Amino acid sequence: MELKGLKVGLAVTGSFCTLSKVINLAKDLVNCGIDVYPIVSDNVYKTDTRFYKAKDFIKEFEEITKKQVIKSIVEAESVGPKKLVDIMLVAPCTGNTLAKLNLGITDTAVTMAVKSHLRNLKPVIIGVSTNDGLSNSYKNIASLNNYKNIYFIPYAQDNYEAKPNSLVADFSKAIETIEKALDNKQIKIT
Repeated sequence: MELKGLKVGLAVTGSFCTLSKVINLAKDLVNCGIDVYPIVSDNVYKTDTRFYKAKDFIKEFEEITKKQVIKSIVEAESVGPKKLVDIMLVAPCTGNTLAKLNLGITDTAVTMAVKSHLRNLKPVIIGVSTNDGLSNSYKNIASLNNYKNIYFIPYAQDNYEAKPNSLVADFSKAIETIEKALDNKQIKIT
């Protein structure tokens, strides 16, 4: 499937240990000719961690996409009315954001961008990354699986011995997930 010219919102939430995967994913998308619109939660925009300094991540993300990040609710609200993107990709999507999406809570740039985008009946893809995916967050994953226009990147246990409830998306399957979602199909999860 030809993806050149496709407009994808890449919305990033605070699973900080996966930020290097996000950078690689952004590069892969751009290399496919996809026009990537970077969106970040407040935590990603402001929080320094052992994995990344916030300003360094934002700088690299903006350099790859050649666009300024959408970082506020006000900026994200116009995603839908402007029909800014064809697909919204939330990767990584934390357990916190899963719950907010499931309940319709729009208190971050990411959740507002998703809500605004869904008004156009276009696909939202979730790349889950949460330490409680097989416990408390699983009910939100299960519920979101039943929503129209919501798709998941295949995911698996992160480290079944050290973190038995942790789930993480297989970012290498993001582009294939996009292709399937464009045909209104869910890629095989397992």
